[in-house]
Amino acid sequence: MSELKNRIDFVYIFDVQDGNPNGDPDAGNLPRVDAETSRGIVTDVCLKRKVRNYVQLAKNCTQGYDIFIKEKAVLNTLIDASHEDETVKAADAKNKTAAARDVMCSRYYDIRTFGAVMSTGKNAGQVRGPIQFTFARSVDPIVPAEHSITRMAVATEREAEKQNGDNRTMGRKATIPYGLYVCHGFVSASLAKQTGFSEEDFTLFIDALKGMFDCDRSAARGLMSAQKLILFRHDSVLGNAPANKLFDLVKVERTTDNVPRSFSDYQVTIDKTQLPAGVSVEEVI
Repeated sequence: MSELKNRIDFVYIFDVQDGNPNGDPDAGNLPRVDAETSRGIVTDVCLKRKVRNYVQLAKNCTQGYDIFIKEKAVLNTLIDASHEDETVKAADAKNKTAAARDVMCSRYYDIRTFGAVMSTGKNAGQVRGPIQFTFARSVDPIVPAEHSITRMAVATEREAEKQNGDNRTMGRKATIPYGLYVCHGFVSASLAKQTGFSEEDFTLFIDALKGMFDCDRSAARGLMSAQKLILFRHDSVLGNAPANKLFDLVKVERTTDNVPRSFSDYQVTIDKTQLPAGVSVEEVI
């Protein structure tokens, strides 16, 4: 495995058409919205979930690429299992937590990528992950809509009797017509060294950003697509410029006076003339 030696900041742009990119359980699962600006929101947790799901499919939980936070996982059982590793058993009492932490990082891709709190069972410490996301926000305000839908069946005989054989039931589906979302992310080379996150792990992460929507289709989410991924790679561990200054070089602007309904209604530009010394930029998508 190659050590990650460069700080990296990135801009990730994706869109959704006729779908719900991230429902809000506190609002009847309507698409998340900033109440003051009406711009759509997709949480960092939602995006990390999709990365985890992609890695789980791509690597099929092979050694070193298992997923810690996955459906139906019992976390304390996994944490406790790390203390059965021979390296942890051989460690001094004062070093067992650190040894268990290293075992967990080596086993689980999402721990060495995003971090985890592992002090709820036999203590395996805490990990600060080298990769973090911001919330994604839509470029323009979104307009959530609820659609009535009909199911031509019922679940039980009792329901059928109540409806005198007319087994249609009504439901609701929430979508937005179109939204273009921008997310910002950060990759810390110093934290990567602590967790063992490698260049190969980063390549897998980039593959996840490019392909995770294609592996996560659902009727509720409509058409979600990765549209742009822009990497700012520093030539040092600590970086050569503030992330916000680099993000300001990326402009996402509407190219139509009509209501936007596709990615072609926007233009993404990068002002490479203002790129600071020691920072390179790459358009992955």
